[in-house]
Amino acid sequence: MGQVFTLTAPCHFGMEAVLKREIDALGYEPGEVTDGRVSFAGDAEAVARANVGLRTAERVLLEVGRFHAETFDELFEGTRALPWEEFIPRDGRFWVAKASSVKSKLFSPSDIQSIMKKAMVERLKSVYRQDWFAETGLPFPVRVFLLKDEVHVTLDTTGLSLHKRGYRQATAQAPLTETLAAALLMLTPWRADRILVDPFCGSGTFPIEAALMAAKIAPGMTRDFLAQNWAFLGGEKTFREAREEAREEVDLSVETDIQGYDIDGDVVKSARENARRAGVDGLIHFQQRPVAALSHPKKYGFIVTNPPYGERLSEKKALPEIYGALGERFRELDTWSLYLISSWEETESYIGRKAEKKRKVYNGMIRTDFYQFPGPRPPRRRAEQGAEEA
Repeated sequence: MGQVFTLTAPCHFGMEAVLKREIDALGYEPGEVTDGRVSFAGDAEAVARANVGLRTAERVLLEVGRFHAETFDELFEGTRALPWEEFIPRDGRFWVAKASSVKSKLFSPSDIQSIMKKAMVERLKSVYRQDWFAETGLPFPVRVFLLKDEVHVTLDTTGLSLHKRGYRQATAQAPLTETLAAALLMLTPWRADRILVDPFCGSGTFPIEAALMAAKIAPGMTRDFLAQNWAFLGGEKTFREAREEAREEVDLSVETDIQGYDIDGDVVKSARENARRAGVDGLIHFQQRPVAALSHPKKYGFIVTNPPYGERLSEKKALPEIYGALGERFRELDTWSLYLISSWEETESYIGRKAEKKRKVYNGMIRTDFYQFPGPRPPRRRAEQGAEEA
């Protein structure tokens, strides 16, 4: 193992426990957990593997340092004291891409950004013994978070957010991000050998994320990352090896029963196209079908869905009929489980029962709840029982 860094993975608020499990499954020990972020220690290989493999993280940040600052002078001096030359080469392009501040005396993002940039330049001027930087080389965006006057300075190794898997070109209205869809699926007991139906599939995000999980396809396997050419992380070789490791895990022979319906035929077409781009079109059955026609001959399936919320007043009138039909079909599928995300306050009354659990989730800027209606557990298969008895 080479140099060990402190890495931080931001995620959707409330999904920290799911991300912790993912980091653990990759073989790293989760450390500090704060609102919407989980830290862990790892080397260059960990940076690449986390970017390629994490389904619920938004990006992977590499810590440059931490310090206390209550004044702009302290911010300048603290930033200048950090070892920027260990990360940024002479021709590197560097800037403070994002600054956020919570419960801190310094709160103006634009001031924080410009002061930190000046401090970085001063540090690199003294180390590289040059007065001017062309900044024509690789990008090194900095992200800084101030919490109670503690400054946490990081480099963004990801670039475009990790929810940009690359498969979703056509987007339906009010889509879930891929990372949130993956996290919500992981909050359910659904597994690859169980039935999954999304009757409001839109651009296909729930079915596609489920199929990627079932076939063990790493979400970042085919996309690029900002850090893949950074010399101090071993350059392209480190990321190539992480992708190769991920490719070896893929199992497209897995048998699935994953279905996506939508009432709009054009939306179904675009969902199919998205699934094809994701490489999982053979694992999902998409169909134009209204929610009132939801049915399945088998027991113990899962409905996981993102129905309309009625964010526009004109759409709100249709919600009682939509949710009423979903509730009716769910009652018919009496061994099934239902998991849905919605901001509509009357969701439970039209589904026809109280959710066993409700979890507050932000879908973009919309405050929603993840309603959980788990059904009965299926009887254990004979093979499982036999294995236990043996």
